[in-house]
Amino acid sequence: MHFLSREYFIHGTMSTELILNYDQDSVNHVLRTTRSVRKRLDFERPVPDVLIQESIDIALNAAPGAAGMVPIHFMVITDDEIKRIVGGFYREAFLEGIGSSSSSSQRIKKPTIGYLAENIERSPALVIHCAEGNPEDMPQTAGYYGQILPSAWSFMLALRVRGLGTVWTALHLRYAQEIADVLGIPNHISQTVLFPVAFFKGEDNFSPPNRPESQQFIHWNQWGINHTD
Repeated sequence: MHFLSREYFIHGTMSTELILNYDQDSVNHVLRTTRSVRKRLDFERPVPDVLIQESIDIALNAAPGAAGMVPIHFMVITDDEIKRIVGGFYREAFLEGIGSSSSSSQRIKKPTIGYLAENIERSPALVIHCAEGNPEDMPQTAGYYGQILPSAWSFMLALRVRGLGTVWTALHLRYAQEIADVLGIPNHISQTVLFPVAFFKGEDNFSPPNRPESQQFIHWNQWGINHTD
């Protein structure tokens, strides 16, 4: 195992620490630029099952979790007819969320979301992230989701480094029971996130999102205290 030395100022004193010699630039690039991909999903290019399998394997075995964590499952849909049915439910949920199908102004406001709703079944694969149990039956709903959602994010990252794009969406949950009936998902399994999976078009030139500086959201020891104060 290789280490690098790095100098830090800790409470005004210079300290030298040993850190693992990861390719930090590459790791940071993937973390910062794994974006929601909709219009750049390549619906015409097949995705080998092995790439999805590898990504799920990483998500199941690499995501952080607590002792006794909730078991995670992934429902992979590649059958064209089943994708058409699930895509139809997704589209209905989208239209219910923004208004009627004749609401062209809403589609203009959310063109990329509307594009995905109209084309989601064209994705080579739809992957539904699931977990055992029902959050409503848990004493702490936040704890339930805190255990299961890291694997969904790990799945997105694993897809990204394999040249695959996706978007984290949950509109399908409006029709979770209907989708469960189509897919044979048992009653004790809860659906969480739906991922349309495809290679992305063009170069890997995704840029970080344009968001406010992180300092205003970091609090040191007391709420509202910035490290530079």
